[in-house]
Amino acid sequence: MTVLERFSLSGRVAIVTGASSGLGVAFAKGLAEAGADVVLGARRVDRLEETRKLVEAEDRRALCVATDVARQPDCQALVDAAMAEFGRVDVLVNNAGIGTAVPATRETVEEFTQVIDVNLNGCYWMAQACGRVMQPGSSIINISSILGLTTARLPQAAYAASKAGLIGLTRDLAQQWGGRKGIRVNSVAPGFFESEMTDQYKPGYLEQMMERIPLGRKGDPEELAAAVVFLASAAGGYVTGQTIAVDGGITVT
Repeated sequence: MTVLERFSLSGRVAIVTGASSGLGVAFAKGLAEAGADVVLGARRVDRLEETRKLVEAEDRRALCVATDVARQPDCQALVDAAMAEFGRVDVLVNNAGIGTAVPATRETVEEFTQVIDVNLNGCYWMAQACGRVMQPGSSIINISSILGLTTARLPQAAYAASKAGLIGLTRDLAQQWGGRKGIRVNSVAPGFFESEMTDQYKPGYLEQMMERIPLGRKGDPEELAAAVVFLASAAGGYVTGQTIAVDGGITVT
């Protein structure tokens, strides 16, 4: 197998949660470009049709399933649908997430709990359901954040806690499932990429944060998708339990 062949996902089936917009769309497209059929999960199932078109434009098959990852039955139903349609699940990209920026003294129980339910609990329910059916050689990629590793001058206790917790979950599942199941589990910590979340920032905030980034720019979603393909494929076959920051260097400043 050549180096480039190791990056191929031909014959593989990948699940992407939060695939209706932003980075989830980039992940689905990148996995399809690498050769995978893709199962698309999101609450806004109508918006999944646009992602489906991108996958099918790469001559790969796509399946759209309405999914709220905060609900464990939805997570199981998504995996069940993938197995019924394709007979296998080789890759899970745990991308679904929400963010808030609420001062800690004003954050409500509901606000904090909702973030944890989606960003952390939802990833666990998805990984659990996939872990039951995945075969050796499979890969789980959890989409964490640089806010699981550092701060970014915003009051984001719930979001930061959920993303740091996801890094801990990644390590634990990697050691549980590596030797026994042959499943690799890693996380990616994105820096600043164009998404619905960055659209909510106050004017001038991103410009301020560029001063902390050694590369001096926001990331291209395709750069992040390439990192996910690496971890999903045989190219990353000896990588597990790791968190890879794709952040232009902000976590070293």
